[in-house]
Amino acid sequence: MSRLKELENLFALGRITRREFITRVSALGLAAAVSPALLSSPAHAAKPKKGGRLKVGCTGGSTTDSMDPATLTSTMNVFVQWQCRNNLVELDHKYRAVPELAESWEPSKDAATWVFKLRKGAEFHNGKTLDAQDVVYSMNHHRGEKSKSGAKGIMTPIKDIKADGKHTVVFSLNGGNADFPYILADYHLTIFPDGTKGAEFEKCIGTGGYIMQKWEPGVRFFSKRNPNYWKAGRAHFDEVETLSITDITARTSALKTGQIHAMDRPDVKTLRLLERQPGIQVVKGPSTTHFTMPMLCNVKPFDDNNVRLGLKYAADREQMMKTILRGYGVIGNDTPISPIMQYYAKLPQRSYDPDKAKHYLKKAGALDYTFKLHAADAAFAGAVDTALLYKESAAKAGIKVDVVREPDDGYWSNVWRKKAFSMCYWQGRATCDAMFSVEYAADTSWNDMNWKNKRFNELLVQGRSELDEKKRAEMYREMQSIVRDDSGNIIPMIAHMITAASKKLAFKNYATSNDLDGNRLSERWWFA
Repeated sequence: MSRLKELENLFALGRITRREFITRVSALGLAAAVSPALLSSPAHAAKPKKGGRLKVGCTGGSTTDSMDPATLTSTMNVFVQWQCRNNLVELDHKYRAVPELAESWEPSKDAATWVFKLRKGAEFHNGKTLDAQDVVYSMNHHRGEKSKSGAKGIMTPIKDIKADGKHTVVFSLNGGNADFPYILADYHLTIFPDGTKGAEFEKCIGTGGYIMQKWEPGVRFFSKRNPNYWKAGRAHFDEVETLSITDITARTSALKTGQIHAMDRPDVKTLRLLERQPGIQVVKGPSTTHFTMPMLCNVKPFDDNNVRLGLKYAADREQMMKTILRGYGVIGNDTPISPIMQYYAKLPQRSYDPDKAKHYLKKAGALDYTFKLHAADAAFAGAVDTALLYKESAAKAGIKVDVVREPDDGYWSNVWRKKAFSMCYWQGRATCDAMFSVEYAADTSWNDMNWKNKRFNELLVQGRSELDEKKRAEMYREMQSIVRDDSGNIIPMIAHMITAASKKLAFKNYATSNDLDGNRLSERWWFA
């Protein structure tokens, strides 16, 4: 049935047509096994229509949330920010970097200088016309020694940013980077007016398809369509209401009863039943989203790699995949690079081994230590259950784990990066360099393991500027190996990206770069 799942994913992502899908599954004799909900999805409706109020239920909302793009962590924050703001570059449904506020870009021969031409006529919600100085200011918001931005790591290689007239921005890098346009698609790097600071960020002024009307952090975000939106064929709804519904049962109930039209992260345990629900469509595909268990490597006993290795071998990944994801994903191998990404290295799969786990913990003198694993389903749906499964599998190796249940509200500000051992998720990035730079580089503020490895950081710089594809692939393979065997991250699962929605909604293609169609559902979908 793996071939059927592959074809279902290709069809859901819009990479093969309905006719091609039916032809292929029929040739394999698998037509009877196809979910009727998949074929009845209006995913390929041809002509978008304007109008209506879209209601979306999101995970991750918190009362501590801010619209300062440097601070974004949760799905809800990212989703509502992209309603109001744009990047220079956008990722399409095939993980390609395509122009957004940048009309075009051109690298120097060594890829160390990049010239971006801006679109003319794009207007901010306050009436100001976008110019190069807005871009320079927005980018510099994430740079500098005092920056605590989640994008600081990926911005560090930039030596200088300057405006060249009103509609040209020049980025000078410390070395060549063939992937540089992908970096500018990161959700932190949205563009806002020159001079924006402090409380002004909460107005969420941008050039996006919707204008914020009301913002209640951790509760509700309400916006209306921007009548002057510059992007043709986007932002079809009259209004968008985004609700923070962290409880998965409540989110699902809201969708079934019509209180919302779409939700992120449906419960995979009941996904087959949800697919059969009248009026509901489930859209899914392989992604870069991975679930992690970060350990702070500067806090004892996690400063000893024997402890980290022992805890990695204590994870029963197959059981987690079967119980938590119900097969909607792939088994993780303690590296954040997904099999669908370029330069993915097929390293020997780490499997559950109680004897090895016990060996490494004993070697570190930590076999009698009780590890406190902090968890809340705000981290990801099923995070608490994952932690409890881990506790059980670790116990078989004689490792004591105490699962500490934390409140959902405030999890990202009070637990993540604060507690020595916790549950987390990452939506991933489009390239190896971007993923490693934002979480694993020694100088990034989002290195949630406080992990440093000299060889890894040397390779990160070298790989970024290496233009020989073969050499670059070898470097990224070594980096993945180092991360797998030395970093403070246990990565047991890489999930499919799944959105559940009313069949009243239609769309053309489905992106798996982030939740909710690359977190652009409000811009890309419409009422059928």
